[in-house]
Amino acid sequence: VLRMLMGLIRPTAGTITAFGEEIRPGAPVLARIGAFVEGPGFLPHLSGAENLSLYWSATGRPTEESHVAEALKIAGLGGSIDRRVGTYSQGMRQRLAIAQAMLGQPDLLVLDEPTNGLDPPQIHAMREVLRRYAADGRTVLVSSHLLAEVEQTCSHVVVMHHGKVVAAGTVDEIIAGGGAATFTVDAPERAASVLGKLSGVHAVRVDGGSVYAELNGTPRAEAVRALVTAGLDVTAAGPRRRLEDAFLQLVGEDLEP
Repeated sequence: VLRMLMGLIRPTAGTITAFGEEIRPGAPVLARIGAFVEGPGFLPHLSGAENLSLYWSATGRPTEESHVAEALKIAGLGGSIDRRVGTYSQGMRQRLAIAQAMLGQPDLLVLDEPTNGLDPPQIHAMREVLRRYAADGRTVLVSSHLLAEVEQTCSHVVVMHHGKVVAAGTVDEIIAGGGAATFTVDAPERAASVLGKLSGVHAVRVDGGSVYAELNGTPRAEAVRALVTAGLDVTAAGPRRRLEDAFLQLVGEDLEP
């Protein structure tokens, strides 16, 4: 899908549009899209700075439109930007590739596994960079298998399985889609009994001081009200699932080992 979005391959049917224009090889709209897909392709004998300069020169656009200073700041490579790329670690190449995709500050930034090869502090820094980039009115499209990172970084999610879209919406909507919830109570076993009697509620399970249940459309507030009415002390109630749980359910995978 990402390669089709970049005009690198054609869809077997239908068309892809961005900013109201059809995407095809050489289409003018591609100038508004920056991308890092399927690994960086830098010249190892050139420095990081030289690679960025060469890439921008190939676009034929004026140097002053490159915003190279901002890109170099994003890369965070310090003096290493003047070293040969052949001496870079995977994480350094990854950061340079993302900086290259941001040259010219494109309206749509497409990134394939942007945190691959980065350590935790670098991942945190990259998360903030992407959020700031999107906050300026641009769009960042990320493909990633690190669902915990997607949950922390992205506002919207599209879940695809075997080439088909199975769900799309905000992260909160996708996570809440199954209606699973967790309740922290003073008497879990009794709470499980109360919840199990509510219409539509099933898969009730006790784990320590918490009770998990699939509410299936029953409002969480109604479940809390039933627990309180039964004389139980409810100290917390919230969604049970993470994005990973929602993803596995959507693609039909069993959560149990």
